[in-house]
Amino acid sequence: MKEYQIQYNEKYAQKPLTRQSTGQSSADFDTKSVRSVLMHKMNLIKRRRKSIDDSERIEGPPYHTMDLDTVTQLLKSDLDDGLSESVIDERRSESGFNEMEGEGGVSPIKILIKQFLNIMVLILLIAMVVSFVFKDYIEGGVICAIMILNAAVGFMQEFKAEKTMDSLRQMASPTSQVIRNGHQKTIPTRELVPGDVIILKTGDVVGADCRIIESFNMDVDEALLTGESLPVNKVPEAIQGEDVPLGDRVNMSYSSTVLTKGRGKAIVTAVGMQTEIGKIAKRLLDSGDNSKTPLQKSLDRMALVLLGIAIISLIIVFAASKFNITNEVVLYAISTSISVIPEGLVAVVTLTQAFGVYGMAKSKALVRRLAALELLGAVTNVCSDKTGTLTQSKMVLTRLWRPSTGYYSVSGIGFTIEGDVTAESDGTIVTKETMDDGFRNMVNAAALCNMSEVRKDKKTDEWSGMGDPTEIALQVFAHKLQNGKPALVNKENNDGWRLVAEYPFDSSIKRMTILCNSPDGSNIAFLKGATERVLSCCVGMQMSDAGDIQAMSPEELQEIVLPRVDSLARGGLRVLSLAMRRIKNDGPIHSDTFIREQVEQEMIFLGLVGIYDPPRLESKLAVEQCHQAGITVHMLTGDHIATATAIAREVSIVPATYGLEDSDELYHKAKESAQPHIGDGRENLVMTAQRFDKLTEEEIDALPELPLVIARCSPDTKVKMIEALHRRKRIAGMTGDGVNDSPSLKEADIGIAMGENGSDVAKQAADIVLVDDNFATIVKAIEEGRRVFGNIARFVVHMVSGNVSELVPLLIGLVFIDASGHSVFPMSPIQILFNNILTSSPPAMSLGLEPIHGDQMLQPPRSKKDGLFSRSNLIDIIFYGFSIGIICICNFIIVLYAWGTGDLGVDCNGEYNDTCEQVFRARGALFATLTVIVLLHGFTCRDLRNPTWTWKALRGPQNKYLYYSTLFGLVLLVIVLYVPGLNTKVFKHRPISWEWGMTVASIFLYILVAESYKWVKRRFF
Repeated sequence: MKEYQIQYNEKYAQKPLTRQSTGQSSADFDTKSVRSVLMHKMNLIKRRRKSIDDSERIEGPPYHTMDLDTVTQLLKSDLDDGLSESVIDERRSESGFNEMEGEGGVSPIKILIKQFLNIMVLILLIAMVVSFVFKDYIEGGVICAIMILNAAVGFMQEFKAEKTMDSLRQMASPTSQVIRNGHQKTIPTRELVPGDVIILKTGDVVGADCRIIESFNMDVDEALLTGESLPVNKVPEAIQGEDVPLGDRVNMSYSSTVLTKGRGKAIVTAVGMQTEIGKIAKRLLDSGDNSKTPLQKSLDRMALVLLGIAIISLIIVFAASKFNITNEVVLYAISTSISVIPEGLVAVVTLTQAFGVYGMAKSKALVRRLAALELLGAVTNVCSDKTGTLTQSKMVLTRLWRPSTGYYSVSGIGFTIEGDVTAESDGTIVTKETMDDGFRNMVNAAALCNMSEVRKDKKTDEWSGMGDPTEIALQVFAHKLQNGKPALVNKENNDGWRLVAEYPFDSSIKRMTILCNSPDGSNIAFLKGATERVLSCCVGMQMSDAGDIQAMSPEELQEIVLPRVDSLARGGLRVLSLAMRRIKNDGPIHSDTFIREQVEQEMIFLGLVGIYDPPRLESKLAVEQCHQAGITVHMLTGDHIATATAIAREVSIVPATYGLEDSDELYHKAKESAQPHIGDGRENLVMTAQRFDKLTEEEIDALPELPLVIARCSPDTKVKMIEALHRRKRIAGMTGDGVNDSPSLKEADIGIAMGENGSDVAKQAADIVLVDDNFATIVKAIEEGRRVFGNIARFVVHMVSGNVSELVPLLIGLVFIDASGHSVFPMSPIQILFNNILTSSPPAMSLGLEPIHGDQMLQPPRSKKDGLFSRSNLIDIIFYGFSIGIICICNFIIVLYAWGTGDLGVDCNGEYNDTCEQVFRARGALFATLTVIVLLHGFTCRDLRNPTWTWKALRGPQNKYLYYSTLFGLVLLVIVLYVPGLNTKVFKHRPISWEWGMTVASIFLYILVAESYKWVKRRFF
């Protein structure tokens, strides 16, 4: 069997090789689900290009056989500082972008065919065929032109929307942490080039093929490539033999594989189609998720309903003619069928969604699934993490507590390593020279049980941090005492501390441990983590002197330590505990000598550190906006309950006075400035996960309200919270960043992943990715989601009520029988198509671009059942449609019978003749009135409940696109009314004169009816 070398203090000694992982395996990681996600959707961009033949593919050098110096020289890179930004463009010109070529992506042909595969277009197609069969070539030609125009517009809009979605998916797909110019930065995976030094951590999807530089307990799931079900441990040493199988190249990591445990660094050796995954890309790439969203399904149901109405209309027309089906009857039936279909609806929906996705991207929220865009407006609860989402994630250690000497204050902000550590009891400043042994052990724990780095820029002399913000704060603190990790490890002389094994932070046990070999040869384990989890591992407390250790039970430790934790946490500090243990062993100790449980026992407690992470300035306002919008915000955090409560007060998740009852001074001070809060008068607003997890489903459901804050939260607690919300029929959004957050992101109605600090697995599980990890961005996304759904509802009401307003005159028109016994069209088929496509669609598109209304975030969330065709919207469609239709048919009747003689002429559904003067003029009057009212109906539909025709509304914020579309429609109306030939031969109407006065009167009547209807809605419903 192949063998690899065991990691030993970031230096490696030769040892028999094994495929078994070092340390504890990642048994709790769902390897299968990650693999299925990866095989379903690639993490790299998919383009339609000519495939590269295997014979054309250039095999790279056997990097696994080379030592790191050779690899670095070959790739012209630097293991410490990475590539220089100045060479990136040159490298990219040689290697191209790190993306796949082959099948998949956006298919123009499929989108074009899709334009003709819906029921609405099918009815038009039948109408066109019937028109040609009955030799009505003008009407058939116009219908054909309308179909082509509609398909072209729909294609352009949908193709652009699909391209936008495709690009945004790539923006939301895995990013990579690289070192360039000596600085750590986040870049899209597609921008990796050979020679880039990348940083890998648990949950990352490896962005390119790479050679391992450093690794600690680094297990990688390579099932996608090798089929191995167990993760493979990675080490940096060279392996002999160029023909070693992929699965045995333990010093290489490959594109699209997943880190299930540990961390490491690697140097990129191949990108794009030159990667191992690129060689099998054609078998893995697909076209993405084409399942229909709830909105699309709703539109499909609407199409079926409209098809049913069209069929019923046909039957009514045929029945009126006593089923004596002549050419005239068929053409009339076609007209009624066409009037039912909102031909431009699909195109308008696509355009509106595209603008919604684009708008959310501008607000730094990337939509991965369109269903999330539709559901955002119905969100009732948002469950958010604290660190980095509600807070700035700019952590600094400001206070600490030692058992023997009490509290200390630490000065200095940011990454600057300058600052004083001052004893609060007597003002003494602690230095490296004056530290007692107990204090020194505590600083050593902070520096060594820590995977972060603090660096000084060679050009600007500014300090920066690389790694987890909490660990950076601890590392900066150690540097302030000249006792940072670089000073302790001292790699050059090999006389410093050596890292033997690492047991990484685990969210389920909330602690991390490292095993070190000290300069004097002894083996020491350092532990850091949540106080409750650390104290359970401890058997004593370190005092000032090295040998002064007081033996204590965990209960005695808790009695002493927990009040100090509360004291630190009440100030909004995140509290961590540090501990250590000297380990004796007969033989040499390696990374796999002990399992985690053997090391994390009989620890000696060293002290507490308090780390402050200030809330984002915008978080409080964003939470208050949620409350105004009827959305409840929950904070689910791993912090201590007192820390969580303090931050929750600051950002208004809980009332300003909550938890301050024990301090009269603080309570009354907070009471003076407190505002009314949704949590006023409620109990159990804050709860520990330990208490929440012990509750049964029945007990949780019996709670009057679910807690607003859960402290010491685990991934399982998040899932339990989502399930509890679902049982209460709530629609929940959940944030997450780690691998273990994937179940809760999937369980939530809307999973929200962190773009900056989130793992790639979490991003794959999420519906939305926040580019800036900011809670305020969630609120903006909800606001945009409400706007998009509201706009779709507005233009659907506008378009379909316009169709109803055409159907009403046509059905009433069956009673107008001419001398030959045929019904006379109140509207011609071309007039109907003109109104559906050119009059109704542009205002509908403008309604799709309606800006955010001032009261949008003052309304409660809509019910999940309150979809696009809610009872309210259906009543609006029917009322407005019948009202406009009745007003318009009255115009037709007045021109024909009041002004005229009631002569319906002969064959006036066909060519114009002298007997058709009155009918054609009445059609012109009806057409003009209907066109103008439908255009103005767009303004009515801007707000389906509040007035839009009052002076106050007209002076408020306006939709300029609606004015442009209205002007466009009026210009077209004048053209088709007065251009000779076009009016009588194509549209089958005559120009009008005095009838414009009747149109103006109809407009005023329509406005009166619309505003009266809205008043009734506001007053009684």
